[in-house]
Amino acid sequence: MPKSNLTEIWVYLAASPLLGLSITLVAYQLAYGIYRWGKGHPLLNPVAIAVGLLIGLLSLTKTSYFTYFEGAQFVHFLLGPATVSLAIPLYKQLAKLRRLWLPVTLALVVGISAAALSAIATAALLGATPQTLLSLAPKSVTAPVAMGITEKVGGLPSLTAVLVVMTGIIGATLGTPIFRWLGIRDDSVRGIAMGITSHGIGTARAFQISGEMGAFSGLGMALSAFVSAALLPWLLRMLNLGA
Repeated sequence: MPKSNLTEIWVYLAASPLLGLSITLVAYQLAYGIYRWGKGHPLLNPVAIAVGLLIGLLSLTKTSYFTYFEGAQFVHFLLGPATVSLAIPLYKQLAKLRRLWLPVTLALVVGISAAALSAIATAALLGATPQTLLSLAPKSVTAPVAMGITEKVGGLPSLTAVLVVMTGIIGATLGTPIFRWLGIRDDSVRGIAMGITSHGIGTARAFQISGEMGAFSGLGMALSAFVSAALLPWLLRMLNLGA
C-alpha cells in the first residue's frame, strides 16, 4: 500500500478518541508477549516496552500527546479502581500486618526520606536548578499524589510525572535482582520496599512474584502517598527548598 494511503488512513483513525485506547492495549499486549517470551526477565518489563512502542508510534506518525490521550484517558481512569482493588489481597494479610505495624511505619519514614534526600543530593551535586530539585523529591510516590506535591512546593508537575514513571520502571526491573543479591526472601519485606520505592509499576511486578508481596507492595504504595504528602513539604522547607 502506498505511503500516502497509509497516512490518510492514520489521519482518519486519529480523529476517533478510541484510537488512543486501542493502540495502548495493543502496545501492552505486544510488550507482555515479549515479556512472556523472555520468561519474565526483569529487563523486559512490559510497561517499559509498551511506553517505548507508544513513543515510537506517536513520533513516527507525528501525533500529539493530547490527541492520543483523548482515548487513553479511559485507561487512566481505571487507575483509581485498580488502586482501590489492592485492598482485597491486603485484607488477606491483615493478621500479619497487625504484627508488623511498627517496622512498616519505620520503613515508611526512612524510605520516603532516603528516596527524596538521595535524589536531591545527587541532582544538586550535578548542578540541577532548585525547581528541578523540587520536582525530583516525590519521584517515588504514585503519579497523581507526586504531581500534587510538586505543584504545592513549586516544582514542575510534568517533570515529576516523567520521573515517577522512570523510577517505577527501574524499580520493577532491578528490585528483584537486588533483593536476591541482598538475600532478602520475606515477601512482606520485599513488598513494602517495592511499594515505597516503585509505587504502582513496582506493585504490578510484585504481584507477578506472589500475592503476599503484591499485597504488601500495595500497602507500601498507598501509605507512602499519604505520608509523603505530609512529610515531603516539611522536609523541603527544612532544606530551604519549596514554597
